[in-house]
Amino acid sequence: MSDLPSETRSWLENAGFTVRDAALWKEALTHGSTGDPRDYERLEFLGDRVLGLSIADWLYDRSQSAEGQLAQRLNALVSRQTCAARARAIGAAEHVRMGKQARDDGAADSDNVLGDIMESLLGANFLETGFDATRDLVRRIWKDAVAGKTGRSKHPKSALQEWAAGNQRRPPEYEVTGTSGPDHARRFTVRVRVQKVGEVEASAGGKQEAETEAARLFMEKYG
Repeated sequence: MSDLPSETRSWLENAGFTVRDAALWKEALTHGSTGDPRDYERLEFLGDRVLGLSIADWLYDRSQSAEGQLAQRLNALVSRQTCAARARAIGAAEHVRMGKQARDDGAADSDNVLGDIMESLLGANFLETGFDATRDLVRRIWKDAVAGKTGRSKHPKSALQEWAAGNQRRPPEYEVTGTSGPDHARRFTVRVRVQKVGEVEASAGGKQEAETEAARLFMEKYG
């Protein structure tokens, strides 16, 4: 488990990570489909918390926004989609270790896997260098996302909830109408319905993401 390909080490270091324990970084890039005894799940758990605190600290430092607005931006900036986008931006997909079937199924470029990988890499970097250095790394990798519009507009589900209330309708009702794909690349289809208005379906790699997309499409159609 200790060998780490030289091209992967070079990529990690060029991306700003500090590589000392090769086995740790190999674990951070290992998907469960390989059958290896250690995969990225524990590091992803740790990295998720490191990322959340890093972004929360950053937003608090740079903004005088109220708590609700800070929470809205935080949730968007640490979402699976944003983490996956950051992983793609640094070129993580080609370095993920996974079984052939999972790779053939497209898991190496799925939001689920790449979002988890991004967090596991941050968890590994935290173990190697501590919080301050990893927080600084997050600020480099997330710079464009924080400077851009991510999380600035109202969340589609919140917008739909307020729209329904403003039009004297009952709250939106969300229902999972189907799932598809293998466990590592599961897709959810969700229907959102507002009584006496209409309904819309959408699919995504997670239940919450599908609900968000359904709410967005509903507002486009009926809002």
